[in-house]
Amino acid sequence: MAALEFFFFFLVLLFSAGTQGILGFTNPDDDRALQSLKDQWKNTPPSWEKSDPCGTPWDGITCNNSRVTAMGLSTMGLQGRLEADIGELTELRSLDLSFNPGLTGSLTPNLGNLEKLNILILAGCGFTSQIPDELGNLSELTFLALNSNNLTGPIPPSLGKLSNLYWLDLADNKLSGSFPISTSTSPGLDQLLKAKHFHFNKNQLSGSIPRNLFSSGMELIHVLFDGNKLSGAIPDTLGLVQTLEVLAARQKFSSYPPQFKSSIRFFLGDLSNNSFEASEAPAWFSTLTTLTTLILEQGSLYGSVPEKVFSFPNIEQVKLKDNSFNDTFSMGDSISGSLQLVDLQNNQISSVTLSSGYTNSLVLVGNPVCNTSLSNTAYCQNPDENPKTYEGTLYFRGPSFRELSDSNIFHSLESSLWNKLNLTPGSVFLENPFFNINDYLQIQLALFPPTGKYFNRSEVARIGFAMSNQTYKPPQQFGPYYFIASPYHFRGTTLQGGLYTSGGGGGGSCN
Repeated sequence: MAALEFFFFFLVLLFSAGTQGILGFTNPDDDRALQSLKDQWKNTPPSWEKSDPCGTPWDGITCNNSRVTAMGLSTMGLQGRLEADIGELTELRSLDLSFNPGLTGSLTPNLGNLEKLNILILAGCGFTSQIPDELGNLSELTFLALNSNNLTGPIPPSLGKLSNLYWLDLADNKLSGSFPISTSTSPGLDQLLKAKHFHFNKNQLSGSIPRNLFSSGMELIHVLFDGNKLSGAIPDTLGLVQTLEVLAARQKFSSYPPQFKSSIRFFLGDLSNNSFEASEAPAWFSTLTTLTTLILEQGSLYGSVPEKVFSFPNIEQVKLKDNSFNDTFSMGDSISGSLQLVDLQNNQISSVTLSSGYTNSLVLVGNPVCNTSLSNTAYCQNPDENPKTYEGTLYFRGPSFRELSDSNIFHSLESSLWNKLNLTPGSVFLENPFFNINDYLQIQLALFPPTGKYFNRSEVARIGFAMSNQTYKPPQQFGPYYFIASPYHFRGTTLQGGLYTSGGGGGGSCN
C-alpha cells in the first residue's frame, strides 16, 4: 500500500511538472493581458517574442509567484494605445510607461481595476482626452505622474480619494476648469493631506484658487501654479501650510501672496498684467528668513526695497525689475555672503547708497539714478544675457540658487547622478544650464554606459524609472524636477515612425 501511494504521488508530481512546462510559469490571465498588449504595441523589447513573460522573462516585467507585479518600460519607443487589457493585471504594484510619446489615445478607465497599484507613471507620453474618474479607485496609490501629455478636461474630484498620495503631477497638459474641493457628496483635492507635491503648472486651469484647497494639516512642500489662466487672490490659507518650501505662481492674481510661515525658502511670482492697486512691498519681504530666491517682477510695488531681505543668511537672488520702487536704494550694513544678484531694472530709483560689503552683480539699468553720476558704472550697463539654443532634458522647477557660475554645484549633481544611478565616475555630462521661459533651470543631460557602447534595455528602463518615479533624488538645492528622455537607439535597431524599433536580426538583449 505504501509503495502504491508513493507511485501515485510521483505521478502527480510528474503531471504537475509537465503541465507547468506546457502552460508556462505566468498566470494565464496575466499572460493573456500581456500578449494582447504586445499585439497592440510596436517596438516592444525583443525578449517579448519569447513565450513566457515571467518564466523567460520579458524585459520590463517583474513577477512574483507567477503574477505580474511591475511593468517598467520607460523610454522604450513604444507606439500604440493603452487598452483595457492593462486592467487585467490585478496584482500590478508599479506601472511605468513614461517617455514613450508614441503611446497615444485616451487613458482606459480599466486602470481603475488595478487596486493594488502603488506607482503610476505615464509622464512624457502622447495620451489625450480626460483623466478617468476611475483613477480615484486606486486607494494604495502614492505616486501619480501624468505630466507632459495632452490630457484635457477638468481635474477629476475622485483624485481626492487617493488618501495615500504624496506626489501629484498633472503639469504640462491641457487641463481646464478649476480645482475640485470636497463637499458632503463629492471628494476633492483638499483631502490629500499626505501630498507633498502639487504640480498643476502649464495647463489651462482658470478662475480663482479656492481657500479650502489648503489647510494647516497639509504636508505640501512644492506647489506649482504657473502657466495657467488663474485669477483672483492667492488664498491666505496657503500661509497655513507650515511645510511649504516652493511656490511658483506666475499668474494674473489680484493680490499679493499672503503672510507665509518662516519655513518657505523660495518664492517665484510674475505679477505682470495684474489688476490690483499699487502698494509697498509686502510685510513678508522682511520676515521669510529662510528665503533663497525672491522674484517678483512686473508688478506695481513702490516705496523702498526693505533692507532686511538682503541680510537673510541664504538669500542668493533678489529680482524685482519692472516695478515702481523709488526713494533711495540701500542694502544695509548686514549683507548676506550668499547674495549673488540684485536686479532692479526699470524702477524709479533716484539715488543709491552703496556698500563696500557687496561686490557681486547689481543691475540698475532703466532707473533715474543711471542718468546721474552712476551712468558709466557697471550697475547701469545692460547685463550680458548671451542667449543660446539648448536641448535640455532635466528641468528643475524650484532650485534654491540662481548663480550658474559655481561649478561645485553642478559637480555635486554629476556625482549624485552617477552614484545613485549606479554609473561610473565621469559618465555624466551636463551641458548648457539656463533658466528657460518658465523660469525652470534646464540642463541637457548625457549619461554614458558603464561598460561597452550601449545601454541594454533593462538599464534604460531602470534609469528611466529612477528619474520618472523620483527614486533618484538630486542634491537638495536643486529642488523638484522632472526628466524628459529622448528615444534611445538600442544596438541593432532602426528608426520607425520617428521612434526606434528592432532591426532584422535583433532577437536577444542589447548588451
